[in-house]
Amino acid sequence: MDTIENHEGGKAYAMTPELELYTAVVTASLSDTTYEKEDARVERIAQLVGKVSPEFVARLAVYTRTEMHLRSIPLLLLVELAKVHNGDSLVARAVEKTVLRADEIMELLMCYQWRNPSDDVRKKLGHLSRQIQNGLQRAFNRFDEYQFAKYDRDTLEVKLRDALFLVHPKAKDDGQQALFDKIVNRQLAIPYTWETELSALGQQSFDSPEQKKEAFRAKWEELIRSGKLGYMALLRNLRNVLQADVSQEDVGRVADRLSDAAQVAGAKQLPFRYLSAYRELEEVTSLHTQTVMTALEKAVKYSANNIEGFDEHTRVLLASDVSGSMWTPISKRSTVRNYDIGLLLAMLLRNRCKQVVTGIFGDDWKTVNMPNDNILMATRQLEKIANSVGYSTNGYKVIDWLINNNMVMDKVMMFTDLQMWDSTGRQQDIEFYWKKYKRIAPDAKLYLFDLVGYGQLPLRLVSGDVYLIAGWSDRVFDVLSAVDRGEDALAAISKIDV
Repeated sequence: MDTIENHEGGKAYAMTPELELYTAVVTASLSDTTYEKEDARVERIAQLVGKVSPEFVARLAVYTRTEMHLRSIPLLLLVELAKVHNGDSLVARAVEKTVLRADEIMELLMCYQWRNPSDDVRKKLGHLSRQIQNGLQRAFNRFDEYQFAKYDRDTLEVKLRDALFLVHPKAKDDGQQALFDKIVNRQLAIPYTWETELSALGQQSFDSPEQKKEAFRAKWEELIRSGKLGYMALLRNLRNVLQADVSQEDVGRVADRLSDAAQVAGAKQLPFRYLSAYRELEEVTSLHTQTVMTALEKAVKYSANNIEGFDEHTRVLLASDVSGSMWTPISKRSTVRNYDIGLLLAMLLRNRCKQVVTGIFGDDWKTVNMPNDNILMATRQLEKIANSVGYSTNGYKVIDWLINNNMVMDKVMMFTDLQMWDSTGRQQDIEFYWKKYKRIAPDAKLYLFDLVGYGQLPLRLVSGDVYLIAGWSDRVFDVLSAVDRGEDALAAISKIDV
């Protein structure tokens, strides 16, 4: 690995193009980070696509959609792949396996239009990649009327009807042809969704505020009992449900659904979605707030069910980076910051550990003791003291603390943007301290969880010693398990069938 400087001027190492592309996409929300603007991230990804094999890009697109549960970034990969590969049906196959929701048909076309702009407005999407078209033709055959109608929105730049004309899908039977005709004629049945139901109710007039409140309470209860309120929609509307003062029985239904293991597995929500919902409830005054918060705790614990390799004898240190560069929100519309994700992933791991030291680092390293029970509450406790350690990224102090305390760990795990340096000016680096620590704990392993994806490493990756894992999903724990079996972070991607 080539020696370089990171964004803070600290010593770092360049990643291979495959590793850099992997870390860049599984940590991308297509919004600005501290050191890299959205457009720069997109251009870097586009350049990296041209440096690796088309097969790797196709597998990575499918992997980020199906395993990491990301939506926008896999579509960008497909668009960039179509620019550099037009030989066989690889792109079409990848499109078919990546487009899992009806709205992703339009989103992929909008992404293609964004990355292939035309000066002539009339020719927008007029030169659509044949392979993307073929993949979308197959995707059109996957969805029913409800799924199409749910995302048939006039607000989209590329509408469903436009997509049908552009892609020219072949109906698999008479029933599907009738469905395609409905799309053309804008005759899709209005779907029963919480948005349409509440929108219709909001357009009605009421004699008094009390009558309006009662109507919305009844509507939320109806939505809850109907079973047609999606898990993600429920997660995002918990504050509205409680403020509508629904019955205790319906709160129980909400809590049961939130904390049902099968529902959690099927919803495939990123862990920070539960944290966002939990935060929303902290300010809600209701007799039932604790019931719903407890259900969220149960739900997020299921995210830790796939964590392996931690028995009662495994000694673990969990260090979360709360330096200034980690305070950036993950997207323009989110209040979740990069360090929130690190803290949450650390708390998910802590829940599975019997022998564990937990802490946060910035200018300094600080251990924090707390009961090993509630994941979301523990994350919130750490968030509230994040500014107590300063804002530099002196990650070496974590390892120095282990050395000074002669503490032997089996696994040292750091959740960070990897922009480590020495704010004291003494040019201390984590690589030096890790080598020194290995004299005390020769069997210890260091796991770097990259949460931002700048493509830089603070020390060399060495098999059996130092490992890199990246991403925001609970699926990073599957990668962790693979690493412990002797595979690297890219092994799971190589197994994806396209």
